[in-house]
Amino acid sequence: MLNFDKYRNGIITIEVQSLMPEKFINLLWKNGVYIKNIKKINITTMTMEVNLKNYSLIEEISKKTGTKIKIIGRKGITFFFLKMRKRAALIGGIGIFILILYCLSNFIWSIDIVTDHNLTPYEIRQQLLELGVKPGINKKSINVYQLEEKLKNNDNIMWSRVRIEGSELKVSTIERTSPPNMVVENEPCNLVAKKDGQIVRVYTTAGTPAVKAGDIIKTGQILVKGEQGKEGSVYTVHAKGDVIAKTFYEEIKEVPIKGVKKVRTGNSAESLYIEIKGKRFYFKNDLNKFKIYDKIEGNKGILKKETYYEVKEEKFDLDPKKVIDETADELFQKISVNLDKSVVIKDKKVEAQPVGDNYKIRLLVIAEENIALPEKTEQ
Repeated sequence: MLNFDKYRNGIITIEVQSLMPEKFINLLWKNGVYIKNIKKINITTMTMEVNLKNYSLIEEISKKTGTKIKIIGRKGITFFFLKMRKRAALIGGIGIFILILYCLSNFIWSIDIVTDHNLTPYEIRQQLLELGVKPGINKKSINVYQLEEKLKNNDNIMWSRVRIEGSELKVSTIERTSPPNMVVENEPCNLVAKKDGQIVRVYTTAGTPAVKAGDIIKTGQILVKGEQGKEGSVYTVHAKGDVIAKTFYEEIKEVPIKGVKKVRTGNSAESLYIEIKGKRFYFKNDLNKFKIYDKIEGNKGILKKETYYEVKEEKFDLDPKKVIDETADELFQKISVNLDKSVVIKDKKVEAQPVGDNYKIRLLVIAEENIALPEKTEQ
């Protein structure tokens, strides 16, 4: 039997049914039972709040007076602890889960490497392995500033930055590049072509032109020789001038005109889990009942996420002219982004060729620009 004396802070709401409920209440008062919030439901029924510790006494009085008692509510910290005691396994599981998360958060589980130009992430990853840095290492064993200095021992790295963000190690590096071969103004030099093209005009203030309008030239070909004078009295100079040439930029893209495409229906399923030694422990696992779907994987530290989006197949048949125009504009924007402001675009040509259900679209941009580049000559 429950020992009510142990639970002095518990309050229960009881419903009393009696032919003379007032007599029952008077007896409670005479026996020192504290009552509050008495509400009359009808002639024979009342509700009231009493202390849980007095329940045994109330039960005895109800038997003497022929009163029916029904507990309809309970409150207080006593009942909270009783409820928690029944859910000890759940609370223990939550506690263990939080402990596991805390322990796992003290380790690095992924390494994100950002490199520049010819320096590859694989090269940096191999260097980190030699330094003992790999997924699963404790955060406390990593000094990011010392690691930055050690990475600079690589002759190809000029600058590095290492930071810990959550359970991820972020490594950023900049490649070491040799300074360009600068040509001093008073040093003898030629003007050579920095790209292929067709000569349009040649302007020189020093040096001797080696090409004329209409000539087709290749990258590296001499345009203006760094020498002046007549035969027998030739001397070297620092060639200066502008060589304007037609240059050509080309982009090709193949796009579908008709076929079948996948469209999301709006239905989705999601799974959340952590993976320990190849085993998955799910916190949320929606069943994937879709026949056709897109799968998106997310990784936020140790917590991993998989989302399945239901898709359906729809046939499409696009207007070829509209697709060609839109693709040509896209290719032109792609070319324009990489052009210098001094480049003048003179013309553009679009060619479209059907290839099955696709169109192969070629955009040729014709421009005019100065292609002369100083190049030091041998003394």
